[in-house]
Amino acid sequence: MTVQDVCNSMETWAPLSWQESYDNAGLLCGSRSQAVSGVLISLDCTEAVVQEAIAKGCNMIVAHHPIVFKGLKSLTGKDYVERTMILAIKNDVAIYASHTNLDHAPKGVSYQLAQTLGLVNGQVLRPFKQALKQLTYFVPSDAAEMTRTALHAAGAGNIGNYSDCSFSQTGTGRFTPNEIANPTIGTNNQAEVVKEDQIQMIFPAHLENSVIRALKSAHPYEEVAYFIQALDNTWDEVGSGYIAELPEVMDSNAFSTYLKAKLGLNHFRHTAWLGKPIKRIAVCGGAGSFLLKDAIKAGADVFISGDFKYHEFFDAENHCTICDIGHYESEVMIKDAIHAYLSNNFSTFAVLKSMTNSNPVSYA
Repeated sequence: MTVQDVCNSMETWAPLSWQESYDNAGLLCGSRSQAVSGVLISLDCTEAVVQEAIAKGCNMIVAHHPIVFKGLKSLTGKDYVERTMILAIKNDVAIYASHTNLDHAPKGVSYQLAQTLGLVNGQVLRPFKQALKQLTYFVPSDAAEMTRTALHAAGAGNIGNYSDCSFSQTGTGRFTPNEIANPTIGTNNQAEVVKEDQIQMIFPAHLENSVIRALKSAHPYEEVAYFIQALDNTWDEVGSGYIAELPEVMDSNAFSTYLKAKLGLNHFRHTAWLGKPIKRIAVCGGAGSFLLKDAIKAGADVFISGDFKYHEFFDAENHCTICDIGHYESEVMIKDAIHAYLSNNFSTFAVLKSMTNSNPVSYA
């Protein structure tokens, strides 16, 4: 197995097209064709993490946070970013990051935080829009099932918990092949009438190229008639944050104890408790202040995230309680999820979790 195989696997879960515009997810260094001897999973990629990978015989690191966000004009070792990259390159250690694309992915960072907290009855807090498209195509009726099967295999026709979804109706197709056409049905320069099915199905926008290749490969015509429409539908399984419920209602004292126990916290920052029962919990791994209004609109009693600035705490305005547990603390559980995912997909090399504590924040 190669570095590219690991990249492909991660991008099946969290496609790079789902990352934010400012992000730099993907393969940051290393040869895509290099055989993988072992993968080390970490939240951050630091010099210490690279040293750990070398010591454990891993020549690839899969991290959540990209070590490189901005363009590097030189590699002289002047800061920790350059030193980390130099150390990795010298030792043929590939570095891959799955960041905001993994935040947005099904069972991504916020979902894992909710699972660690034992929340139930959950859903994505801010689902993606304009991430789905609809394919409509026309095919001879006797070839309809063949094309449907190929398209489903390429990832089209999945809606929520349902797969192999499509709609079709039968009609009459008309065409006249010109003198240089090579028609499957009909004769050059003669009008042809064929019983055809019009078939429609939804697919993720990032799979468009694969879906169209599958359609053209399975379709019997040399010229395939189809069109694609962008949709405003929300994609309820993909997006930012997560909102769910506690297994049972708690008061503020019980919830504070529960939160610390579940996440191994000694303390956390929070706005005032509102003196009402706590049941509905919104979460966002990492820096989640941008989702506060979504959490309030969704009826959250508490919003758990990290990296709130002083003035942003005022924005809760007694609609919900903000609990800032820290950036690292709200995301570290994604290491377990990546480890389980890659371990399930690869058996020819070791997949290890980093034991390095990369949290740059300490508490007195």
